[in-house]
Amino acid sequence: MDEQQKNPLGTEPIGTLLARFAIPSIIAMLVSSLYNIVDQFFIGRSVGMLGNAATNVAFPLTITCTAISLLCGIGGAANFNLSMGRKQREKAVKFAGGAIGMMLTLGVVLCILAEIFLEPMVRAFGATDQILEYTLIYTGITVLGFPFLIVTTGGSNLIRADGSPKFSMICTLVGAVINTILDPLFIFGLDMGIAGAAWATIIGQVVSGVMVLGYLSRFKTVHIPLKSLIPSRAAWLPVISLGIAPFFNQFAMMIVQIVMNNTLTYYGAQSSYGSDIPLACAGIISKVGMIFFAIVIGISQGIQPIISYNYGAENYDRVKQTYKKAVTAAVGISIVAFLLFQLFPRQIIGIFGSGSEEYFLFAEKFFRIYMFFTFINGIQPITANTFTSIGKAGYGVFLSLTRQIIFLLPLLLILPLFMGIEGVMFSAPVADGIAAVLCIFFIVREFRRMG
Repeated sequence: MDEQQKNPLGTEPIGTLLARFAIPSIIAMLVSSLYNIVDQFFIGRSVGMLGNAATNVAFPLTITCTAISLLCGIGGAANFNLSMGRKQREKAVKFAGGAIGMMLTLGVVLCILAEIFLEPMVRAFGATDQILEYTLIYTGITVLGFPFLIVTTGGSNLIRADGSPKFSMICTLVGAVINTILDPLFIFGLDMGIAGAAWATIIGQVVSGVMVLGYLSRFKTVHIPLKSLIPSRAAWLPVISLGIAPFFNQFAMMIVQIVMNNTLTYYGAQSSYGSDIPLACAGIISKVGMIFFAIVIGISQGIQPIISYNYGAENYDRVKQTYKKAVTAAVGISIVAFLLFQLFPRQIIGIFGSGSEEYFLFAEKFFRIYMFFTFINGIQPITANTFTSIGKAGYGVFLSLTRQIIFLLPLLLILPLFMGIEGVMFSAPVADGIAAVLCIFFIVREFRRMG
């Protein structure tokens, strides 16, 4: 029987496929974001505002792990599915194995570099003297789990590409449950404070990483020999070319987070709020925003196997249907998140511990302004990943960089010059609006080209 007739990616209804691949991906991304949320919750309840500020300073390194994960995972998965759609099984094996080898290599390298240059890195990320000790303790422990975090997040994309989205979800879910159970036990039961949160996190990551590696050693659709994991230019370059768009999107988030931390510290010191209140509030808001964004990223990852396979098989109508259904779902979720952020900012901030009235007033204002265009934020990641999935990495990279680097970063530097700390708040909605308009223009033009 013809490969295209056998593979459900080319025959099953789009709605059914989208639910099968996107829902487990959404759950996996939500659960992954819970690592940071759970730590933030318990650290806020034990250490307080300074602990929340410390985890915010450590956040860029977590984003770096996600960036590497998506570079290897989405790049490997997109090449794998495109090759399978074109009936090129040997190439598919090469790309899957190369992606796994990249994850392991880059994870170990990042762990070593982070340990060596830890203090200068966290100072560059915006750590003040008050929170430096907490930041060094928390980050110094969590970097040990980086290789496992990268393998879990990146390997989940390959597991979905192999047709097992539920197992990829289970791998992430198990680690998050372990972290949630161990957090209060270590922090309060064993009185380990912020170090307890860090150890709980990496124990969960190790378990998830081992489960993912176990699956990758026994792929369903193809056999991946150990020799395919050895670094190879022929495998790594195509993986990087299709994984570079989501990598840059995350890398841009890291750069923006660092610039925002330092901007908040500088302009906060000149305001009535001081440096630490804006830093703590921004950390909470970024991680709450990650919950919403995890759903959108989950949808964008869920469509990748469907779009890649059908584009490779020249089923362009199915490519368009998949995109339209995914964007509709993402915008619907975005509207719900927008309403929550606008109506209940104080209640959301209150979940993560107490603070002064000034702290809550700043947080409410920051939440409402910075997250104002949340309802259109689902368009950009879906569109960028669609271009990546059809092999047009250049467009994917450009659209991934629009919001964070091309628009938001300059605004973060320019607007505070005229508006003070409020300039940081207004930079995000301006960038969100322009990025969404650009994405709509490029995807409409691409669909016309497909015919």
